[in-house]
Amino acid sequence: MTNLFSSFDPMSSLFSFQINWMSSCLFLVAIFPLFWISHSKSSIIWNEITSYITKEFIPLFKSYKNIILFNVLFLFILVNNVFGLMPYTFTSTAHISMTLSLALTIWVLLMLYGWINNTKHMFAHLVPLGTPIVLMPFMVLIESVSNIIRPITLSVRLAANMTAGHLLFILLGESMVNNKVIIVISITVAQLALMTLEAAVAVIQSYVFATLSTLYASEVV
Repeated sequence: MTNLFSSFDPMSSLFSFQINWMSSCLFLVAIFPLFWISHSKSSIIWNEITSYITKEFIPLFKSYKNIILFNVLFLFILVNNVFGLMPYTFTSTAHISMTLSLALTIWVLLMLYGWINNTKHMFAHLVPLGTPIVLMPFMVLIESVSNIIRPITLSVRLAANMTAGHLLFILLGESMVNNKVIIVISITVAQLALMTLEAAVAVIQSYVFATLSTLYASEVV
């Protein structure tokens, strides 16, 4: 590595094509077998995850068709986060360009739908119920800013958490070079514990991203 952040460099290319970004297609590897393998372990896991996520999201919507997008979004981020923990695998969700693209696309679509179909509701949402008349201009400004920064907070939260864990792995791995056996064993145990923590973070961050997106969508719908 030329520097600490070189493991996050997406510029390794083949025939002028950035093949590292193809790691996002691992999502398809996890999905496609579900359609032709009956009663497989992956289909059982998929059914358990989707049923749990649906139970969490259904109170916010009136129909199941609105939840499909957020179920797929959750699984897409989860697969990329978990596969990114494997050695020599590019983690696309650790890049702000990837997370910001997801968050900004969802936010723009929700804003367009809300302002076109529920204009009065969107205007009313800028002023919370019971706000004094004097504070109304300030509340409109505060609500507008909080609404605009939603895609930024969504993307930065996911990218920062994934990047931090990978940086810790790199730092611990570099400290084992030319070191004593006792220290190497201790660091290996620490890395195993950190791997368990990172696996939990991968699941939690995908759940948080999908849940917040669902909450933002429920405000618009």
